[in-house]
Order: sequence, then structure tokens, then C-alpha cells
Amino acid sequence: MAELQLQSPGRQPTIRDVAELAGVATSTVSRALSNPLRVNHVTRERIEEAAAQLNYVPSSQARGLSSGRTQTVAVLVPDITNPFYFDIIRGAQHQLKAAGYTQLLVDTEESAEMEADALQKMRRSADGFILAASRLTDAQLTEAAAQQPLVTINRAPAIAPTVVIDTPSAIIQALEHLVSLGHSRICFVGGPSTSWSNAKRWKAFQDETEERKLTTFSVGPFAPKTTSGAAAADAAAHTGATACIVFNDLLAIGMLQRLRERGIRVPEDMSIVGCDDIFGADFCNPPLTTMASPIEQAGRVAVSMLLSRLNPQYGGTSRSLAVMPTHLTVRASTGVAPAH
Repeated sequence: MAELQLQSPGRQPTIRDVAELAGVATSTVSRALSNPLRVNHVTRERIEEAAAQLNYVPSSQARGLSSGRTQTVAVLVPDITNPFYFDIIRGAQHQLKAAGYTQLLVDTEESAEMEADALQKMRRSADGFILAASRLTDAQLTEAAAQQPLVTINRAPAIAPTVVIDTPSAIIQALEHLVSLGHSRICFVGGPSTSWSNAKRWKAFQDETEERKLTTFSVGPFAPKTTSGAAAADAAAHTGATACIVFNDLLAIGMLQRLRERGIRVPEDMSIVGCDDIFGADFCNPPLTTMASPIEQAGRVAVSMLLSRLNPQYGGTSRSLAVMPTHLTVRASTGVAPAH
């Protein structure tokens, strides 16, 4: 190889410097570093030796321009302030970091329009997408999946791989628990009308309560936030139900606060069951009975499914559906039904 002296001791070596030292074209250097199998092994070794001699490190932007890959994955969530998504984000981050990828995080603010816009604008800046609890329609998801690699969490369109947290089975567990405590008038407190998981939970609730011949009520939809809890509690109290199964823990915690203000005792007058077992569910007042699942693991599995499609060398799973089990965690917000 030729000798090469950098003009300035502080200057970072460039791909041109590597090409000059190795005696090849810059395009050959680019191919050798981004896709080694496309370059003769003798030439590749000479280029790698030159790059090592110069301490040359290719930038992610340069790799993206040459290979069409950016080594980044975008994770889209409806509400970054919801603790449920913290674990998904953390699980995805750990799995991506292990594979040499960077995570881009987008809060779509419960808006299908913002979600669609982010997918469109980030097509060139991300290699793939993970959509947690997508608010897009089936048609929009089908179109998006045809344009870029993506995996969904808690949203199961037929065309895209998905990770499903099996909360419908936990709904059945929650109903069995409430029935064992003597409850026969049970209210379903619904989440967003655009939520796929809310529809699945409502269907499981309907089927199980009909089979058990229970008296049921439904209120909502409500935004999945503590601030919606007051309206949800007022609506549930008006039904005369003695127990509620609530879309998520944030909404349930907001209901606990409102019921306490109204002098409705939990669980003596009304039992409350949440969903997700978020941080804080075990030390609210009273501690919340809730449906728990391995949320961080769901983020890891989603990344594994996506990477197996982006680059098979990372291994992972090529399956199109992964189901995360759930279980009911019983705490002090549920109790024996009132005598009346």
C-alpha cells in the first residue's frame, strides 16, 4: 500500500484517504465497508488494513448514503407520559443497542394523523418501525407495511408481524375474581374508540359476562389518562355497578381519586380492576388490582421480529405473531360485593 500523510494532525481521515492509501476508488471502499461480500477478499483486506492504519470510522450518515441503511429504528407510541410505554421503550432500546442500532422515539399524541405523518416523513431516516398500540386504520396499516418494514405491538393487522399482549384472557381472570367475591353487576370502563386492544377487551368482557349471565354496564370511551378518571368514576357510579373493569391503570387511578372525593369507598362500595400494572399501581390508595404482563419483553420481542426482517444475520424470530401472557395481580382495590 502507498504511504499517506494527513495534512493536519487534528483532521479526521475520510473515505478518500482510505481509498488513496489502499489504491482503489472511493466507491470500492464504500462497498467493502458497508457490504463486504460484494468486494474481492484481497481488495477488502487491503481496504480494511488501510482503514485500521488511519483509524478511519465511517459515519452513520455515510453508511446510510452508501447502503440505504441508517442503523436506526423508530418506535412510535401514542403517549410518552403513560408509564405503560416506558417498559416497551426500555425493552426495545436494550435489544436495539445490542444489535448496533439506534432508537428514534416518536410520541404520536393519540393521533392517527400524527402517526401517519411520522411514518411518511421518517421513511428515509429509519430502517424500520415499531408501532405500539397504533391508532391507524387497517387500511392505513396495510399501506404502511407495504412501504417499509414494521412490527406492531397490541395491534394485529394481517399484513404485518405483531406482538399481542393477551389482556382478553386477563379480562376473564378478572371476571372470575369478581364473581368469586359475589359481584354480579359489573361495569366495563372503556378506553379510546380507536384502540384495537380496547375492542378486544370489550369483546372478551361481553362474551364472558353473557355466558355467566351477569348484569353488565359500559361507559366511555375515555382518554387513557388519570385526568379522565373523574368523569369515568361519575359515569360508573351512576350505573349502580358494584365493580368495574377499567381500560388501563391510569384511568383506574383517576377513578380511585374521584370515588374517594364522592365518599364511595373502594372496595367496600365498589371494586376497581385496572390493566397494565404500571409503576405506581401498587402504592396508590388503595393499591390497585390489575392485569399484569411482561411489557418490557414485548418491546424486546418486537425488535427481534423486526431485525430478523431487516437483516437475517442478527438472528431473532421470523414468526409473524407473538403472544405475551397476562395474569391478574390481586391487591386491595377489590373486595366482597356490598350486601345490597
